Amino acid sequence: MNIRFNQKVFSSLFYLVFCITSISFGQSDPTGERRVTGTFAITNATVTTSPGKTQKGATIIIKNGLVEAIGSNIRIPVEAQVIKGDSLFIYPGFIDGATTAGISRPTEPERPANFDPSNPPDEIAGITPWRSALDYYDIKNSQINDWRKVGFTVAQIIPEGGMLPGKTAIVTYGGKESSNILARNTALAGRFRSSGGGRGMYPGTQLGIMAKFRDLYKNAELSSQHMRLFASNSGIARPEINKTLEAFFPVLDKSIPVIFEVSNDLELRRAVMLQKENGFRLVIAGITDMDFAIDAIKSSKAQVLVSFRLPNDKTANANTDGLSEEMKGRTQKVKEAYTQLLKETAKLEAAGIPFGFTSLGGRSNEMFKNIRLMIANGLSEDTALAALTINNANILGIQKFTGTLEKGKLANMVVATAPIFSEEAQIKYVVADGYVFEYEVNNKKQDTSNNGNGKPVDITGVWDYTSDTPAGSSGGTMEIKREGTSYKGTITYDNPAGSGKASSQMNNITLSGNSLSFTFNVTAGGMSLEVSVSGEITDNDFSGTMSLSDFGSFPLNAVKKPNQLNQ
Repeated sequence: MNIRFNQKVFSSLFYLVFCITSISFGQSDPTGERRVTGTFAITNATVTTSPGKTQKGATIIIKNGLVEAIGSNIRIPVEAQVIKGDSLFIYPGFIDGATTAGISRPTEPERPANFDPSNPPDEIAGITPWRSALDYYDIKNSQINDWRKVGFTVAQIIPEGGMLPGKTAIVTYGGKESSNILARNTALAGRFRSSGGGRGMYPGTQLGIMAKFRDLYKNAELSSQHMRLFASNSGIARPEINKTLEAFFPVLDKSIPVIFEVSNDLELRRAVMLQKENGFRLVIAGITDMDFAIDAIKSSKAQVLVSFRLPNDKTANANTDGLSEEMKGRTQKVKEAYTQLLKETAKLEAAGIPFGFTSLGGRSNEMFKNIRLMIANGLSEDTALAALTINNANILGIQKFTGTLEKGKLANMVVATAPIFSEEAQIKYVVADGYVFEYEVNNKKQDTSNNGNGKPVDITGVWDYTSDTPAGSSGGTMEIKREGTSYKGTITYDNPAGSGKASSQMNNITLSGNSLSFTFNVTAGGMSLEVSVSGEITDNDFSGTMSLSDFGSFPLNAVKKPNQLNQ
């Protein structure tokens, strides 16, 4: 769910929503952020320099933000700060192939008095290819910290808007005082949705968007030809300058691609059709059904970005006892469809198509869980790591200085307490653009089938929670009951409309080992906001995060009341 708010609505929502649930994150906010300006070494670690290439007991030396050396028998400079890497696992920093984290939506322009919906100005129609994502990017946005916590060090940021919202840029997730810009105008973003005008304004449909794209592309070709003739010949009329058409010129000469966000097979087919008609470089973001996509990708030579977002398994806690054979059959079909979805990335790997991961539509606190599900359903760990590192570096054209750990490359790194895709792994350090970010780690229990005291985890009962957010401190309750093999629950929070408490149903309550997750909705100012909660249970304590797709994640804490509805 991706909702955008104006500043006034956000301010009220910030107070009323961020005082809603409670749970503390296993990785807290950074306990240290420091710039590495000299030399430091991480010793005796397990270093994966690229997918499939791992050195045990290795030392990695970093000097002024660059990798100086990696090996088992290298001399550590006397001036180096030393971090003992015993039992630590080092990987190249993750790269996000496409994200809107930290991006705000431009203000909608006012319609002129003589507005014609059949021929609206480009900006009102959502056609703003001249805009730069950097003009709407805030490195201090809390979403950046959330994605850095799970290992991202570089990202391609995508502007918000209509069918052609603008140009992307590549940034690092380094310190807040740095510009953090690696490259500007790296791709033209495209979507099969128009601006706020809807179907009553051209182009208001996907077919209208396709027609408008063709028109713009052909006119841009003519404009480019005219400008070249004018520059090299006399007697040619001066060409009119059109910033929309000029923004297409780097696409025409194939110096940058068009990155089309797609949400279904039909949008994928339409993006490929436009590419074949016009010959531009194509990057597809958001592919789902790989059975059709594989042929389309190969025929268009498109590069691929796949979201790691997965839907909830609606049959996980389904109780089929007493159901009719017809209902049991329907439940089984839903289960099979979900299982097939988990195998989609493995199909790309089997077809030999390299792909990268994108955070579009995803949540940082779900990333590792979802990738582990993909791995359990056929995706290899090496390919999963490549999709987070070198594959995205290749797609973005930055493989010469990032994507792997090699001498002379940026020392963007993820340092974990265990192999990165294992359930025990926690991120202890992230190095991005020469800044070291240190995170707290917890001592995880090896046996996740119980809560640490040998007894099975029991989430039923009433939980008191408190939350400390930038909007202040607040609290409420979570009441969870068991129904057959599934759970239902209610959560209370400060009423957005005024004093007192409001309540919401807890959805998708899932208990796996000692990990609990659920979602709920908050309504304020006529808008609905989905909140995602996940965390771990130890005895009668619950700790995790509350995540909101547009606003980031926040640490929260809950304690179970004794003798309350426990079964």
